[in-house]
Amino acid sequence: MKYAVIDFNSKQHQQMIDLRYEVLRKPLGLNFTAEQLAAEEYDILLGCYHDSGDDLLGCSVLSSVDEHTLQLRQMAVAKEQQGSGVGRSLIEYAEEVAKCMGITKIVLHARKSVEGFYLKLGYHIVGDEFVEVSIPHYHMEKEIG
Repeated sequence: MKYAVIDFNSKQHQQMIDLRYEVLRKPLGLNFTAEQLAAEEYDILLGCYHDSGDDLLGCSVLSSVDEHTLQLRQMAVAKEQQGSGVGRSLIEYAEEVAKCMGITKIVLHARKSVEGFYLKLGYHIVGDEFVEVSIPHYHMEKEIG
């Protein structure tokens, strides 16, 4: 697999939007707003690809919380790739990118259905379950510095 930081408003960014829509939004009957997508100009957009092509296998967004913390958002892996290690490797890549920036903590809102995935990667639950985009979530964190 190969990894890339994706340029905002590029062809690869549109691939990310399409994948995130299919995996995360469409099943809930949600769309992205123009404002949500425009705000990504200031985020770090990450993609994971096959070594031999441009097929996007997975993606995530890192948003600044403060000078030491990033929020991992919109983590999506293509349905046919789920369970293959793409998600794990993408998280590891995101953590390396964050460390290179001097970031010491990553936070995220994990859907309750995938909390076990993040627990295995060293994230821990902070606080009580809450509802976001109509489904249960947990706030999770990991010190990476």
